[in-house]
Amino acid sequence: MLQSATRLRPIPRTVPRQPVGELLRAWRKRRGLSQLDLACEADVSTRHVSFLETGRAQPSRTMLLHLSERLDIPLRDRNALLVAAGFAPVFSEHRLDDPEMQAARQAVDLVLAGHEPHPALAVDRHWTLVAANRAVAPLLAGAAPDLLRPPVNVLRLSLHPAGVAPRIENLAQWRAHILHRLARQIDASADPALVALLDELKAYPSPDPQSRAEAPSPHEGVVVPLRLRTDSGTLSFFSTTTVFGTAVDVTLSELAIEAFFPADAATAEAMRQALAPP
Repeated sequence: MLQSATRLRPIPRTVPRQPVGELLRAWRKRRGLSQLDLACEADVSTRHVSFLETGRAQPSRTMLLHLSERLDIPLRDRNALLVAAGFAPVFSEHRLDDPEMQAARQAVDLVLAGHEPHPALAVDRHWTLVAANRAVAPLLAGAAPDLLRPPVNVLRLSLHPAGVAPRIENLAQWRAHILHRLARQIDASADPALVALLDELKAYPSPDPQSRAEAPSPHEGVVVPLRLRTDSGTLSFFSTTTVFGTAVDVTLSELAIEAFFPADAATAEAMRQALAPP
């Protein structure tokens, strides 16, 4: 299936400019840990952590992987740490259409197809659309063609004034949710591409709460719904995120499936009718 997909392209590898000790220190601080905290987590001495960060000691490959696990560093950045220390990368990085990824690709297909008649899509680490099921396309009616031309960034499509944003009834609430989620992803990954994306999204016009009061959500305090005006009326969804929990490939570890569920009976019925055979 992998409908409306943009193929994942290999990202050029660059040699990190920072010494491995500085990279370790940056990740430790990003996780809000002291050297003592990390030493206790990793069952090593605080002195050893200090020596590694200052360059007075060189980490072994095993130690780097051990510390990376304790710091929950993304696989892509674990490879960068290894390269900075003079080791070869450990984690593979395949395109999603490579033969080695066939089983994973089939799993994505199965989840997306099985979620119909409700919308579901797969995205990469930069929120670029990788695949979508048939229920997604009808919800994008009216979006500017430029925003729908691959590669499609789903957050840009969601909040851009020429995208889906004009039809989102609770745009202020949905926008705040998207920006907060993206900011948390940046805190976890320190990805400069996501920083640039967040700056772009913040620059889009935001709804004026004084001129456009939003109706309270029946799900207030539980989930942030997406309420979308369509030809079938207002549709209301809540979403879940699925990831490959045991991935040892960089591409697969960065893949996420966003599945939308109907938040009310009217939405469920509208989606059933939209995908019903003619």
